[in-house]
Amino acid sequence: MISSVLIANRGEIARRIIRTARELGVRTIAVYSQADAEAPFVMEADVAILIGPAPARESYLVPEKILAAARQTGAEAIHPGYGFLSENADFAQAVIDAGLVWIGPPPSAIRAMGLKDAAKKLMIAAGVPTTPGYLGEDQSVERLSLEAGKIGYPVLIKAVAGGGGKGMRKVLAAADFAEALASCQREAAASFGDQHVLLEKYVTRPRHIEVQVFGDSFGEVVHLFERDCSLQRRHQKVIEEAPAPGMDAATRPRSATRRSRRPGP
Repeated sequence: MISSVLIANRGEIARRIIRTARELGVRTIAVYSQADAEAPFVMEADVAILIGPAPARESYLVPEKILAAARQTGAEAIHPGYGFLSENADFAQAVIDAGLVWIGPPPSAIRAMGLKDAAKKLMIAAGVPTTPGYLGEDQSVERLSLEAGKIGYPVLIKAVAGGGGKGMRKVLAAADFAEALASCQREAAASFGDQHVLLEKYVTRPRHIEVQVFGDSFGEVVHLFERDCSLQRRHQKVIEEAPAPGMDAATRPRSATRRSRRPGP
């Protein structure tokens, strides 16, 4: 059991981690920017360290400042919350290399799932059903247009990097494809520094059901059942509801196993 954790995040995310850590008797360390100097999470933590000015790129998104704060305060572990550096594999590895406990997926898992096309190829190789589409390296408008026609309209153009609903365009007809592709690539390049896209068949009346899975360093894996994320705006989830309404008794147990053990030590 760790005795102290540095929370590399802010706001309500940090407050929730602080509350849980306090229940477990774990000392909490907050990092904050100048904009958050009087924020509740700063006051609630056992220790708080200023790491920079208001812009996140100069504070919360600077791995060196987070690690320096951990060394300064004697933190045993770093919890990234979600967003910010939580999906940065290089940061996760730097935490481990510094001799600290990284509370999150291993760097290898972050890298494997970091790009949508690579993650989808991994799922296909594992035999998981996926939405039909195109994951190829040829990103020319001619090849992508050809593949979109094979998939059948409507199609969804999706940036392989990033998230947050950015870099996604629904295309209803072939005549609109080239313009939508160019728009999607511009947004992807500006937002994520990567204009590569994949194509998928657009599902017009979907149910977006997720199963959240947690694993520990001892090979134990559990799931927290399903949640319905179908209510969205601009490809962003607005409300998540658990358990998923309307899921029948036969489907629920098939969505995930209750407990399993991963192979290996």
